[in-house]
Amino acid sequence: MTTSALGLALSWPRPVVLVEADPSGSRSLAAGYFRGGQLPTSRTIVDLAVSHRQGTLIEDLPPSLFAIPDSRVQVLTGPLRHSQARALELLWEPMAAAFKALERQGQDVIVDVGRLGLEGSGYKLLAAADLALLTTRTDLPGLVAAGSWVPSLRSTFEQAGALPSLGALLVGAGRPYGAGEAAKVLGLPIVSSLSWDPDTAQVYSHGTAPGRKFAGAPLNKSLRAAVQATQAAVATVRSHLDLAAEGFQS
Repeated sequence: MTTSALGLALSWPRPVVLVEADPSGSRSLAAGYFRGGQLPTSRTIVDLAVSHRQGTLIEDLPPSLFAIPDSRVQVLTGPLRHSQARALELLWEPMAAAFKALERQGQDVIVDVGRLGLEGSGYKLLAAADLALLTTRTDLPGLVAAGSWVPSLRSTFEQAGALPSLGALLVGAGRPYGAGEAAKVLGLPIVSSLSWDPDTAQVYSHGTAPGRKFAGAPLNKSLRAAVQATQAAVATVRSHLDLAAEGFQS
């Protein structure tokens, strides 16, 4: 999931903030893409939990970000260890509002919430998102595991009046099941699919040096297509919500 989120962020045409909201303390970006190197800041999302308690969340968010060189991407890193997850539980709702403020300033936000069901999971961020994508591989174990979350996700989004904001992103469509079969299993619209391309994925997951043909690699082509599909889906969701608001006002 972190590989997909990072790939989408680096393919995003607008300035974007990538938020590592995985409460497990895996530090996937630091250990993977940045190859365990020293990051430009020691601040993490846990520091913002302190900021929230002090009433300075909005002010402290921008200084907590760092830029990925030669990109439009800024990063907010996740907790250092899983034992910090409990500190995040009261942060997610105010963080959703802070992310909306960033968007009004011209920055989109991509959040990697990690695996669902973990202590401190950013579950409350999901229904506040313009678009939430349940990300899964297309083999049977992946689809069954993802599908087990669909009823509770649908319930959460229905209660928030945001069901059109819920969809799925497939990794490796056709290995072995395609988008149509996956949609039937999941009961969710498939917004887009990413190509199965392990060599290129290593650049995002492990910081491997990109080869000469990196830009045209299957995964990167599918990432660019997924960005377009995601932006189109967000536009549709916003149009739907605007119409609903107009109907409510009338």
